[in-house]
Amino acid sequence: MIFQAHSDGTIDLGDGRIVRCALGKAGVVAAADKREGDNRSPLGTWAIRQVLYRPDVYPDGPKTALPIAPIAPDDGWCDAPGDPNYNRPVKLPYPASAERMWRDDGVYDLVGILAHNDDPPVPGLGSAIFLHLAREGYPGTEGCVALARADIEALLGKAAPGDAIGISE
Repeated sequence: MIFQAHSDGTIDLGDGRIVRCALGKAGVVAAADKREGDNRSPLGTWAIRQVLYRPDVYPDGPKTALPIAPIAPDDGWCDAPGDPNYNRPVKLPYPASAERMWRDDGVYDLVGILAHNDDPPVPGLGSAIFLHLAREGYPGTEGCVALARADIEALLGKAAPGDAIGISE
C-alpha cells in the first residue's frame, strides 16, 4: 500500500480517511534535486524501512507489522554529507554533524525511516527523511512527512513490509 501525502498538507491513511500532514517548510522538490538542508520534501514513493520508537513512551512497542527498534538517549542520525556514515544511524556524541533522535519535544517518539537516498546514500542529496509526529499547528518540516500521533499510529497499524509513503504535488 502507498500512503499518499500531497503538497496541500493532506495524506490518505488507506482506509478512506484523508488527514492533515506537514511536509517541507520550502515545499516539495523532485528527488533528483533534493539537497541537504533545503527544507524540501522529495517527490516520489519511499518504502517505510523500519519504525523507531521511544520505549519510555511505547513500552510495548508500536502496533505495526513493520520492523521496529527502540531508540536510546545516545542515538543520532548523521547529516554530514562528507562523513562515511551520512544518512545512517550513529551513536552520540558523534564527531560529525548528527541529529539527536531522543528528543524532548516528542517529535521522534515514533519515527518511520523512509527509503530516500539510502541505497546507497549519495552525499548531499538529503538525509533523515522520516515519517514522524507533527508539531502543534503543523508547521513545515525539514523535509519529512509529519502527522498527528493518532494518525501516525493508525497508519503504522495498517502498514506492512513493502508499504510506502508517496509524496506528490
